[in-house]
Amino acid sequence: GSSLEPEEHSMEPPAMPEEEEEEMPLTTASSPGGCQLFGYVGIEAVLDQMKIKTMKTGFEFNIMVVGQSGLGKSTMVNTLFKSKVSRKASQPGQEERIPKTVQLQSITHVIEEKGVKMKLTVTDTPGFGDQINNENCWDPIIKYINEQYERYLREEILITRKRKIPDTRVHGCVYFVPPTGHWLRPLDLEFMRRLSKIVNVVPVIAKADTLTLEERAEFKQRIQEDLKTHAISVFPQEDFDQDPDDRALNNRIREKIPFAIVGADQEHQVNGKRVLGRKTKWGIIEVENPAHCEFPLLRDLLIRSHLQDLKDITHNVHYESYRVRRLNESNRPVLNPLNGLPAPSPPLHPPARFSVPARTSTLRPAP
Repeated sequence: GSSLEPEEHSMEPPAMPEEEEEEMPLTTASSPGGCQLFGYVGIEAVLDQMKIKTMKTGFEFNIMVVGQSGLGKSTMVNTLFKSKVSRKASQPGQEERIPKTVQLQSITHVIEEKGVKMKLTVTDTPGFGDQINNENCWDPIIKYINEQYERYLREEILITRKRKIPDTRVHGCVYFVPPTGHWLRPLDLEFMRRLSKIVNVVPVIAKADTLTLEERAEFKQRIQEDLKTHAISVFPQEDFDQDPDDRALNNRIREKIPFAIVGADQEHQVNGKRVLGRKTKWGIIEVENPAHCEFPLLRDLLIRSHLQDLKDITHNVHYESYRVRRLNESNRPVLNPLNGLPAPSPPLHPPARFSVPARTSTLRPAP
């Protein structure tokens, strides 16, 4: 770029020796222009400052996986982050019993890559949809999500609050649809209808290798029709597309939803390379190969391109709506049980009560 320093004139005294020049302060300029410009200064320098600050403090990301047992939830999370971050998939044994109710299990890990630290929390929901009567099986999940909002709200409204509030709110919920090849079940529709209002829901087709390519395409089209018919808004939501470039990218993503994924935590040798995949009689299904499954699209959505969007929508939309509702409930007047009208609120400073001492008369004898 062009130099912003003022031009130097020949009014300066003769050049000083090198030793004396080194002793002069570098920030002093003899011309009336002021301090010298040592390097380029631009607005984009803020990005470097934010990057350095983020690398020092790190960030938090909380993900929830919901689905029936045996759909590969733990394997998918381990494949997503290429490490054992989810609970160990246990084999059914004599000591293990299937939970009768939905139980939530959270595991927190600190992942560091290239100097960037991320506190990852994975919440699993064993027992979801495994019973004959699955009525209200989503209530523990909704309760857990609202409890995290409540915990963040209580920390936020404190007079002397922490400089950085611990964020345990669920940023994304990956819902596993069984690979039936038909329509969505009433359980799937009711769960996504309720949960999409309080959290970012990303539906996926679990174990997509059990379907042929034609069955997979037809199943995805039916799921998209069901979501549109029942007005279920999954992530990325169309209401929050403000930038034209983001809208174009999100439209391409919405055409692929739900993602047909295959999870694997074992490596195999394919053409001299070690790849993650599942070995079958007819070959090896490569997890990271877009021609075999859509797991790379899910990984790019959750980590590479939309991780910050998941956190922003959680804070600015879902948490904000919960915050407004809670504050309105706290300011709502109490109704009188007799007539149903708002009861008069007590005064802030009740009037003081003064006690008047009783008069005492003394009877004196007559003179």
